[in-house]
Amino acid sequence: MILLGDELGAILTAGKTPRILLHCCCAPCACYVLEYLSPLFEITVFFYNPNIRPREEYDKREAELVRLLSLAEYQNSAQIIKTDYGFSSFDAVAEPFLDEPEGGRRCRACFELRLSETARRAKEDSFEYFATTLSVSPHKNAKLLNEIGGELEGEYGVKYLHADFKKRNGYMRSVELSKQFGLYRQSYCGCAVES
Repeated sequence: MILLGDELGAILTAGKTPRILLHCCCAPCACYVLEYLSPLFEITVFFYNPNIRPREEYDKREAELVRLLSLAEYQNSAQIIKTDYGFSSFDAVAEPFLDEPEGGRRCRACFELRLSETARRAKEDSFEYFATTLSVSPHKNAKLLNEIGGELEGEYGVKYLHADFKKRNGYMRSVELSKQFGLYRQSYCGCAVES
């Protein structure tokens, strides 16, 4: 199951369409997750990725996400909140871990930074849920993402949608949709730190 636990059943039987703030790292990761979640939620895409370098890459990914939202049709609404670039916040959390390999403590710090800001914004704007598209990637640790999201749920009082979107061919569907929409597929997560 893509959504973990009893969350899918609870959403389907709630009797109303909840609002979700969905952290999105890029259009290729977002395309499948948006397709999957749109029958269940009113989605607001949250583009908060201070880890992406250089600035031109950040702008390209943001524009591609906006383009995806203009091309695709979703059962429930999907809109976007764009944020300032803010690379210094990533530098502050990544600096102690510059010598670590991909997948180590630097990645955890980066996930915590992006999900914490998503949870904060979800609380501020009264969303019922928050989530991230990061788990659709085969390179991202869904268990770790869900652990961090669960901790932030407790801290901010907004439900975190536990998921592993790469399951049940989710990643493969994202590749298909990327081709269908002609999406730019980047070759790195965004962190330009040499390890």
